[in-house]
Amino acid sequence: MNQGFSQLGAQLKAIWQELSIGQRFNLVFAGLAIVGGMVALGVWSSRPDYALLYGKLDDAEASRVLAALDDAKVPYRVNRGGGAIMIPADKVYLMRMQLAAKGIPRGDGVGYEIFDKPNFGISDFVQRANYIRAVQGELARTISQVDSIESSRVMIVMPENRLTADGSRKPTASVFLHVRGNNQLATQTVAAIRFLVANAVEGLTPNNVSVIDNLGNVLSENTDGDPIAGLTSNQLSARRNLEQYLSKKAESMLEKVLGPGQAVVRVSAEINYDNLQRTEEKYDPEGQVLRTSTVNDEATDSLTANASSGGTVGTPTNSNSETNSVAGGTPATRTNTKKKVTNNQFEINKVSSTTTQGAGGLRRLSAAVFVAQRFTGTGTNRTAQPRTPQEITRLQKVVEDAVGIQQGADPLRKDSITVEEAPFSDTVGADTFKDLEHQERSRMWMDLATNALYPTLGLAALFFLWRLFQNTPTDPIPLGVPVGAIGADGTMAGALGPGGGGPITVDAFNQMVRENPANMTQAIRGWMARNTAAK
Repeated sequence: MNQGFSQLGAQLKAIWQELSIGQRFNLVFAGLAIVGGMVALGVWSSRPDYALLYGKLDDAEASRVLAALDDAKVPYRVNRGGGAIMIPADKVYLMRMQLAAKGIPRGDGVGYEIFDKPNFGISDFVQRANYIRAVQGELARTISQVDSIESSRVMIVMPENRLTADGSRKPTASVFLHVRGNNQLATQTVAAIRFLVANAVEGLTPNNVSVIDNLGNVLSENTDGDPIAGLTSNQLSARRNLEQYLSKKAESMLEKVLGPGQAVVRVSAEINYDNLQRTEEKYDPEGQVLRTSTVNDEATDSLTANASSGGTVGTPTNSNSETNSVAGGTPATRTNTKKKVTNNQFEINKVSSTTTQGAGGLRRLSAAVFVAQRFTGTGTNRTAQPRTPQEITRLQKVVEDAVGIQQGADPLRKDSITVEEAPFSDTVGADTFKDLEHQERSRMWMDLATNALYPTLGLAALFFLWRLFQNTPTDPIPLGVPVGAIGADGTMAGALGPGGGGPITVDAFNQMVRENPANMTQAIRGWMARNTAAK
């Protein structure tokens, strides 16, 4: 075995001595390139795959995380100005659990875990301050869960406990929001945050919650001092929502017929916000109804003594009287009187009605509809094909029924609709599509180039080596024959026997063919080439 290696080394040394300086340089350069490529490939394939551990951390929290990683001897990378920390992918979840056990990162304040540890002997003031801190931390964590919010802070101010109650002192709260992407929050989101904070603190109202964002915009509005302003804001919001709903309703229907982006609808709604209460009473004089009937029947019987028997001269008697004698024989007159009085009270028929009309009725509804003009042909042969009046009327009728426009049906409402056909400008859309297509094509070629880089380099190295060996002259060196034993005349000195050189015998030639057919073929070709050149 050792003798074989020594013979191989001697042969390689002899080959190296026969090479020219350029061939030696090419061979060394190719060897170094292959070794360097293999080393680079091994380093690249053995490097760990890094994944995100935590992102969007402030400097204080990032420093705590890095200190914990240094203690755990975990390699890391810091990107994006220190806000994102990368570690090997196979250690991400393990390190998150270990850091969470240490309370790192701390996150948005402290929550109710502040009461996990028993604290004996603390004052009521400290206990109350801890409770407010816990509420603030829990609210901040909850608000940060909203998709469009990156982080938040909540500050609550509670009135001090006093012996005398003061109704003018009420709790207040302030909310600071760091909005993701520097976009302004929707009004519904701000209102939801205010109600969330107000319902979490006793005695706090939504109007006493102030909300600002990281751009310095005040997102909350206090309408307690100005109810008209609050009412106006609600009215504008309701009108805007109604107009958007009707516009999208009509557009979605037209897009199903005409195609996407072929129609634009804008609706204007005038809403009646008046609250009316009407009371009406109607009397019917002919429809009398007897309410009460009272009958008073009186009868009077009296006896009067006469002053003289003849009475008063010239005065007739008007009463039904009888002459009788009273005690002592004095003549007397008896008077009988009867009276009957009937009192009837009638009730006149009355109809009373009360009508209450709430806010929200439509006073007027108008719609403007633009329909894309149709074209026939392509390129320079593209020509406009206007729609017929019947088609425009049909589209107008469809939009009227979709949004609820009543032309002429209600005299109190003056609804209107306008349908126009016009060519749409698609320059912006075409440019955007071209930019996206160019970016997509560039990204595709970049990915292909990146994926094909290493195979191309490998093939280039193999091709370089193949060309290098093709351009290197070779000499027929059969195995088992020392270098230099083959002479220029085709004899093998010292290879055919102990006597030295001589011509190649048939038996020796057959033996070499059997042992090394490839080398002998190459040697025969070399001999034939030399013989041809000699001739």
